Amino acid sequence: MSTHTKCLIIGTGPAGYTAAIYASRASLSPVVIEGPQPGGQLITTTEVENFPGYTDGVQGPKMMEDLRAQAVRFGAEVRPGLVSSVDFSGDVKKVTLSGGEEITADSVIVCTGAAARYLGLPDERKYMGLGVSACATCDGFFYRGRTVAVVGGGDTACEEALYLSNLAKKVYLIVRKDYLRASKVMQQRVHDNEKIEVLFNTVTMGLFGEEVLGGAHLASHSGTENENFYDIAIDGFFLAIGHKPNTEVFVNALELDEAGYIKVASPTTATSSPGVFAAGDVADPMYKQAISAAGMGCRAALDAERYLMERS
Repeated sequence: MSTHTKCLIIGTGPAGYTAAIYASRASLSPVVIEGPQPGGQLITTTEVENFPGYTDGVQGPKMMEDLRAQAVRFGAEVRPGLVSSVDFSGDVKKVTLSGGEEITADSVIVCTGAAARYLGLPDERKYMGLGVSACATCDGFFYRGRTVAVVGGGDTACEEALYLSNLAKKVYLIVRKDYLRASKVMQQRVHDNEKIEVLFNTVTMGLFGEEVLGGAHLASHSGTENENFYDIAIDGFFLAIGHKPNTEVFVNALELDEAGYIKVASPTTATSSPGVFAAGDVADPMYKQAISAAGMGCRAALDAERYLMERS
């Protein structure tokens, strides 16, 4: 089975659905491949309060339903499927799905997102949206005046701890090593912040709580004669150990940076392959916000439309 479209969109987070809305309104009749997690990371998010237009906030899954419905309303065809291989070498781009279906396209917009790295604890999934988060900017507001913990020792972890210190009454920074990997200026800011307590040589063994997160089981100096197990009471547990862009299938097709993110020719969304564009977290290692992903999806659709017009 084979399908041809003017515009193929891979991924369905805020970037993918916004690209689909704009591409549909430009009469490109886009085909959208949902991927392994239709709706992207926001499907696992509870309350979203920082996306414009939702004055009282909105549940993540509901917001993605709204974006999907809007894209479909304008003519986007949303299909389930997982991309297994791509060939972007020619003018006509070829994408093969895991079921064997081949889709050819005159232009492609990649919106496959990035996945937060987790510690691998079973409890992380149990309390996801109930105290566990991978985005302080997204969810920190819900922990005003409460006690939280951030896991990580790099710049991102320090930034998240500092951000949360403006909202929470206390922030634990759980660091596996005996030092911070963050830049000197970030280390100093953390050190000077009275609300932040750094727990060096410490790993998280598990989480606990009734219906929502109540605390964490920690171990300091694990595996040594000074090993010590103890618990801390926390309301929020924020992971800041990095993200992994979903770009495995594009390794030999597009130019990636050293962390695996798709390189784009800023200020456009053009990739190293003419006619292929990228938007959202898969090409954005910095902001990782739904609204910035949506804006980039808009830009990608406009870039694809311009590309096709120039070739017609």
